[in-house]
Amino acid sequence: MPKVLLATDADWLRDEIEAALADEHTTVSTVRAGRDVAAAVKVLRPDLVVLDLQIGNMGGMATCMTLRLEESGDRLPHVPVLMLLDRDADVFLARRCGAEGWLVKPLDAVRLSRAVSTVLAGQPSTEGSPSAPATAAG
Repeated sequence: MPKVLLATDADWLRDEIEAALADEHTTVSTVRAGRDVAAAVKVLRPDLVVLDLQIGNMGGMATCMTLRLEESGDRLPHVPVLMLLDRDADVFLARRCGAEGWLVKPLDAVRLSRAVSTVLAGQPSTEGSPSAPATAAG
């Protein structure tokens, strides 16, 4: 049974994602702050983290980068990340922080379910046009 950890402080988004994903085969747990994601990953051991880019206290990009840093230090296992972006220009941020997939809001259940299935299968799920190359010199 896949376990999904959702990080968002937007109740409407939480409700939408739970309605689309939670069923007898998938559990969805939620944290409301980016700073709580790493601890939740340590305890819950989710198969996927879904990060809202616009989490109030610690944005999705910083949260994803923290997960990757903790992973590189062997303090957390690798967990795939699906980021929920506000606009196509945010694709650059999702790529830079190491997310395996991203969707541009507004969401719908079909796109969300497809992206989650793809990332859980170990494949990247990308949507939107990057506003800049994935790597930057400097």
